[in-house]
Amino acid sequence: MADYQGTVVEIALKGISVNESPQAFTLEVAAGESWHDFVVWCLARDIKGLENLALIPGTVGAAPIQNIGAYGVEVARFIESVQYIDLASNQLQRIACNDCQFGYRDSIFKGELWQKALIVGVTFSIPKDWQPVVTYGELAALHSPSAHDIFNKVVEVRQAKLPDPRVVGNAGSFFKNPIISAAAFAALQKQWPKVPSYPLETGEIKIPAAWLIDQLGFKGQFEGGIRCHPNQALVLTNAEQGTGEQLLALARRIKSAVAEQFNVFLEHEVQLIGAKGKVVL
Repeated sequence: MADYQGTVVEIALKGISVNESPQAFTLEVAAGESWHDFVVWCLARDIKGLENLALIPGTVGAAPIQNIGAYGVEVARFIESVQYIDLASNQLQRIACNDCQFGYRDSIFKGELWQKALIVGVTFSIPKDWQPVVTYGELAALHSPSAHDIFNKVVEVRQAKLPDPRVVGNAGSFFKNPIISAAAFAALQKQWPKVPSYPLETGEIKIPAAWLIDQLGFKGQFEGGIRCHPNQALVLTNAEQGTGEQLLALARRIKSAVAEQFNVFLEHEVQLIGAKGKVVL
């Protein structure tokens, strides 16, 4: 996988504005703002709701593309609209949340509007009636937490489990957590009684991809200079000057092994871009 043979544009637009009503804060945020810094900015002004999404790397403009999420919260719940430049007409457009086709780590920007839209800003609506979300993972141990308590715990857990991308190259979680039918989960559970699971409102079951990968002993394994992180199997790192081809080779090896062992098929969460554009894993 060679470097992209095109133009890479960094969106460096900055700025945050706030309008307040009795029910909610409405925030207009430029796409180039750091996501984590935005979360910190909100908490400093007693705007609560985004704390579960602390320390996710990237920018505000990237957040809706992936519909970033962590610890039981997805950013889509707070997005009112997304502003983007239509690359065909060069016109500024605004798309409402309901039209963004948000799904699990998915949006219209990864589908219908892929390579057609340049996001320049996001409008958030954050209700003042705040309720903590502490049903997921390590947050479940918190009792009557404040937003700052949740923020601090999320930062603590992420720093303990995940490598800092500024120090060790990585793109966070490489694979999505697979969602399977109740029947498929029942069959999986017969063979693997301890498999963790999270029931969804659809009746389907979400399985932690990290658990599946970990059972196969991939933690700490290398493919050339690319490594499956020893503390979090979902993260593939550039540990020793790895190459794109090595990254794809390790990812394909993991995907194949999980499919063979568990009959569960992993999808990559990251965007894979090669010399000519998207790469299929």
